[in-house]
Amino acid sequence: MAYSTPLTAVSSTALTAAQWNASVRDNILETPAAKFTTAGRIFVSTGANAGAERAIESTTVSTSQTTTNTSYTNLATTGPVVTVTTGTRALVFGNAFMSSNSIGQKSWISCAVSGATTLAASDIISGEFQAYGSNAEYRGGFATLFKALNAGSNTFTMQYRVSAGTTTYQDRELTVVAL
Repeated sequence: MAYSTPLTAVSSTALTAAQWNASVRDNILETPAAKFTTAGRIFVSTGANAGAERAIESTTVSTSQTTTNTSYTNLATTGPVVTVTTGTRALVFGNAFMSSNSIGQKSWISCAVSGATTLAASDIISGEFQAYGSNAEYRGGFATLFKALNAGSNTFTMQYRVSAGTTTYQDRELTVVAL
C-alpha cells in the first residue's frame, strides 16, 4: 500500500481531476477493502504501510487409518494437507479422533511443512493422547504459531506417531491461517 501525499484544501479553489484522482481516488484504492480479490480472506501487515491478502484454508480426511510407527509418518491417506501462500508466519490448528489398543500408550499428531520452508513434524508442535484404558478414545489437537517461515507457497501436512502399539486416527482436520 502506497498512499499519495494528501492535498490541502484551499477555500474557493477547485481541484483538478488529476489532483482529485491522486489524492482521493488513489488513496481509496490502497485500502484493504479495495485490495481484496477473494471472499473469506484476511488482510495482514507485511511491513510499514504494506499489506497483503491471505487465505484461511482447512481440509479434513475422514478415513479411519492406523499406524504403529514411533517416528512421525503419513498414514495410508496422507494428510490432511493444506497449501497456502504465507508471509513469515502462519497460525495452524490440527485435530483428530484417536483410539488406541494398549493401556499407557501415547499417540501424537503434528504438522510438517514443505515448499518454501522445510520443517519436520515434532512433539514440540503436537497434540498428545495417552490411553488410560484398553480401547481408549479421544479427540485431541494442537494450535501453534509458526514464526519463522520462508515467505511463499508453504504446504502443511499432518503427521502421526505412537509410543507403542497401534493407534487409529479418524476425522483428521487441519486449518491454516496464512499470515
